[in-house]
Amino acid sequence: MIGPKAIIHIDRLLSNYDRLKSHLNQKRIMAVVKADAYGHGSVQCARALENHGCDSFAVFSFSEALELRHGGVVSDILIFSKTQQEYIEPALQNNLTLNASSLSDIAILDSYKLSNGSIPNFHVKFDTGMTRLGISSKDAATAFENIKKNIEAECKGLYSHFATADEGDLSFANHQLSIFNEVTEIAVNKGVSFDTIHFSNSGATINLNQSKFDQVRIGMLLYGAFPSNEVSKNLSIEPVMEYVASLVEVRRVKMDTPVSYGGVYKTPNDCTIGVVQCGFADGIPREWYDQGFVGYKGKTYKIAGRICMDQFMVNFEDDSPKIGDEVLLFGKNESGEISMENIADTLNSTPYVIATGIKGRTQKEFKY
Repeated sequence: MIGPKAIIHIDRLLSNYDRLKSHLNQKRIMAVVKADAYGHGSVQCARALENHGCDSFAVFSFSEALELRHGGVVSDILIFSKTQQEYIEPALQNNLTLNASSLSDIAILDSYKLSNGSIPNFHVKFDTGMTRLGISSKDAATAFENIKKNIEAECKGLYSHFATADEGDLSFANHQLSIFNEVTEIAVNKGVSFDTIHFSNSGATINLNQSKFDQVRIGMLLYGAFPSNEVSKNLSIEPVMEYVASLVEVRRVKMDTPVSYGGVYKTPNDCTIGVVQCGFADGIPREWYDQGFVGYKGKTYKIAGRICMDQFMVNFEDDSPKIGDEVLLFGKNESGEISMENIADTLNSTPYVIATGIKGRTQKEFKY
């Protein structure tokens, strides 16, 4: 195969899981596998983690949850998206956990149980500062009173989401934590209890020890990347994805030869130009060309000219790569390591964008 390839190292995924469990003093982890496990293959990653002892997963959409179930995952699956009436019956049939993120969601679940006798399990979500999905803290008493009436038995979890837990300034994150603690106190006062309470994401896992409660939601750290440059990188984790592509053309050119669209790049001297079969349609960021590089046989070489839809060029200087040789776009292999964080920082982006952008004609290969 000569096109782009994402090699998913399942052994690294499981090693990262073990290191995170140790860091969390064996606290329960909810593995976030939404968006195809951040581009890593949701079913394969979830099944490997489940076989390794992880018993809780989270996705965003109902279809993602069904994909896991149909793929053989039997553990708890929480759906982050807003509850809709048409999801209730199939969620029951497939033992999926819904998200009650508004008073109207609670009303829908309550009404369905009154009419049909049963509803799926659900977690109730509060907005503590993200201003996205979640019940306002000022409505907490009403929410818990409504849950207590008829659907408390199915309300298995309480949670919220940090907006700034991966930043250096944690003042707003601590403000959110204070609000959430108030919500949990209201739940106690209203006599509502939960099997699990979770708030921490990857950033909070590193930055906010006091926010971990009895379960932690982890996504990006599992896949071997840190959520931002403002968190400690003392955790020893490895990138799970190795993103590579093949050379399909190699040629020697003279100094001052224009390369790629616009001719904005001209070779600084006589050199070898290699054409890599991977483009921005496959997920390599187009804007990466200006400062970007690839790995090849233990060295790095600069991208030459604008990245095209299907291909891009590399200045291999005086080296002599061969057609069919693979170059490392990011990840870790014998050519070295190019981190998603490095690319994201250069582009003023995040590793979440880089990882989930891998698509197009990219094929996945799983190594166990």
